[in-house]
Amino acid sequence: MEFLLSGITAIRWEEYLMFLIGGILIYLAIRKNYEPALLLPMGFGAILVNLPATGVLNQTYEGIGNVNGIIEWLFHVGIETSEVLPILLFIGIGAMIDFGPLLSNPKMFLFGGAAQFGIFLTMTLAAMLGFNLNDCASIGIIGAADGPTSILVSQVLKSQYIGAIAVAAYSYMALVPIVQPFAIKLVTTKKERMIRMQYNPASISKRARILFPIIVTVIAGLIAPSSVSLVGFLMFGNLLRECGVLNSLSDTAQNVLANLITLLLGITISFSMKADAFVNVQTALIMGLGLFAFVFDTIGGVLFAKFLNLFLKNKINPMVGGAGISAFPMSARVIQKMGIKEDPSNHLLMHAVGANVAGQIGSVLAGGIILNLLLH
Repeated sequence: MEFLLSGITAIRWEEYLMFLIGGILIYLAIRKNYEPALLLPMGFGAILVNLPATGVLNQTYEGIGNVNGIIEWLFHVGIETSEVLPILLFIGIGAMIDFGPLLSNPKMFLFGGAAQFGIFLTMTLAAMLGFNLNDCASIGIIGAADGPTSILVSQVLKSQYIGAIAVAAYSYMALVPIVQPFAIKLVTTKKERMIRMQYNPASISKRARILFPIIVTVIAGLIAPSSVSLVGFLMFGNLLRECGVLNSLSDTAQNVLANLITLLLGITISFSMKADAFVNVQTALIMGLGLFAFVFDTIGGVLFAKFLNLFLKNKINPMVGGAGISAFPMSARVIQKMGIKEDPSNHLLMHAVGANVAGQIGSVLAGGIILNLLLH
């Protein structure tokens, strides 16, 4: 009993708060089914790393030095010393994406760019709040609602807030059904939300589907060389899907690989959620800035659609522009549900899917451009 009480009294209030945060993440994963593959291991890990004397203590590992706990060792070898985990995850994401709706309606590419507006606006705001440039860029990427890109950018730029950034990025991805309707309604009228859009999909040949990921990789590499690892692995995953001769590998990438990498990311990133580094004003600011970025990424896409409507005969429902973020396919589903709510016979899903997959490309390009600017 005395031993038990000594362990309890050794825990500080900040660590109890981290237990609460870990519990909330676990609740969101299990009860709400919000990004469970990442939030569950991250929530459990947040509890684990804040327990006294977690894992093997004070061991020295070659190339790392003194490490306090096995999870810290996992963090160093899995996240800090290599970008391989988030990059491998892009293979799985690419294998999940059908670019057909985007290729059928190429103008949706525009929304994949417009909906990155919040990233750069948030970078400016973060700089005004005193964050250094690398941290500003890492925080801004949260707005794309693209967890792997947020992790990779913050990792490459060696941000000291990688844990808070990862939690914010994946939390807001999970909260797309709550945050996006609020943001969209702020800048649209009911009449605009009821605009009908006809969907007449063009026939996309297998050759076009195969050439598309190769061409995008080459163009991205020429425009923003630092984006090659991001875009290239995303497009390689899509090539597995479309080539037709590697179906088993495509299925593995979509399911086993994506789930395994996501789980490993969650449990290892949780090391950076130690109470002394996580419970501070900066973390609260990052969560707030991440929400700001996400809201204004959505608003940027909506406002761009409204701008295009000034010149188009066949109007675009502005809500479709909000799907230009990277949270695929959640954002497209949200737009479809909002459209049906306003007019039960108005189906916007395929338009929104086109914008949504464009947002996946746009977010990794934005991440690559930021790395290109800051690393050269």
